[in-house]
Amino acid sequence: MNKSTLALAVAVGVLAQQAGAAGFIEDSKASVSSRTMYYNNDNRETGPDQKESAEGLKFDYLSGFTQGTVGFGIDAQALVGIHLDGGKGHHPDNNTFFPSDSDGSAVNEWSRAAANVKARISKTEAHLGGAMQPNMPILVANDSRLLPQTFDGGTLSSKEIDNLTLNVGQFEHAAGRASSNSSGLAVAGGTEASNQFRYGGVDWKATKDLTLQYYHSELKDYYKQDFLGMVHVWTIDAKQSFKSDFRYFDSSSNGKNGDPGFRFNNNNGFARTPGEVDNKTWSGMFTYTLGGNAFLLGHQRVSDDGGFVYLNQANVVDSNGNNQGEGGASFYLFTDSMINGFVRAGENTTFGQYSYDFAALGVPGLKTSIAYLHGDDIKATNGTGPDASEWERDMRVDYTIQQGALKGFGVTVRNGVYRGSEVSNNPDVDQTRVIFNYTYSFL
Repeated sequence: MNKSTLALAVAVGVLAQQAGAAGFIEDSKASVSSRTMYYNNDNRETGPDQKESAEGLKFDYLSGFTQGTVGFGIDAQALVGIHLDGGKGHHPDNNTFFPSDSDGSAVNEWSRAAANVKARISKTEAHLGGAMQPNMPILVANDSRLLPQTFDGGTLSSKEIDNLTLNVGQFEHAAGRASSNSSGLAVAGGTEASNQFRYGGVDWKATKDLTLQYYHSELKDYYKQDFLGMVHVWTIDAKQSFKSDFRYFDSSSNGKNGDPGFRFNNNNGFARTPGEVDNKTWSGMFTYTLGGNAFLLGHQRVSDDGGFVYLNQANVVDSNGNNQGEGGASFYLFTDSMINGFVRAGENTTFGQYSYDFAALGVPGLKTSIAYLHGDDIKATNGTGPDASEWERDMRVDYTIQQGALKGFGVTVRNGVYRGSEVSNNPDVDQTRVIFNYTYSFL
């Protein structure tokens, strides 16, 4: 039993004695969410296509807090994935959409459950458990397929100072979006688990329009990372605004990084010191909103020394050499798009997006967008070959029913096209996703 599990068991025992206290039940929330997804990944001429559909069910229970100087509560989550159809030969054994059986085919279903205990004193909250979905500049839980990625650890968030939020914590394991099990943490290319991801950060709302951020994180034996962020929103009038968003990451090697088992593959690109983390990435985005229209334009620059690094446990193996990781990770950059990430050494990416909210025309719930990203100056893996380039075009339409018996039922259609130059090392891909979402709240 690891430390987090033991502490969770003790806390639940204490909590059970206070569960009847006012606030714990009265402020509870419970819901069941359904996500049905059709996933079609056409690899063009480089391998078998992926065509699968599945149903995901997610139960969430969020208690209130018991009364007293220190209030206690519990959050619980249960996840179930059901395979509907994969088409023979259309399920690659990569755990990116649905887990695989021993013969490489998709399993019929999979599930997992976890819980967090929580405590609150004044404006400070602590959470401990295995059902966490962080959303911070230095760690973003992935929720781009059937069911969400979750993390196991402890967090502390404090708002005791007006306009200032302090966040600290440690995560030890992660359960991927297509897995019943948790595994240790690593980066792309690493096969040895690290059970220690620590972070600390502050969000400061300097004015009503300006937010400043600083975070520091360390994944033991892999990397250290500092983040600086600034978001400013200029409200021109009731129908117009201009948003500026700047992000900067500075990442470096930590501990055993570079040794066998702790290597970083630098996103299959160039590294000045192969296997090690050495990167600076900055990006800026500007968004002008006019009524239902939103025009976005931005640029991102990845340094020449190596690719951008982010937590990704997809390569961890056990003592028998079996893959214990689960594919799929997210990161806090504007270029984390539908198919590609645009984060290899030297890459300069210019991107733009146009979106429209049809509520401005009297059709609330209907939204559409189209985005285009183009990256060039990607350094050759050997450091001497010609630079590579790549581009991606993403389109999506979302509609959520606003009233009636099916209020809240949502439909999303997404289509992405990725193409790379002959020396880009990435295969061309066409991808389509059709998603049906519905959440029923019964508390």
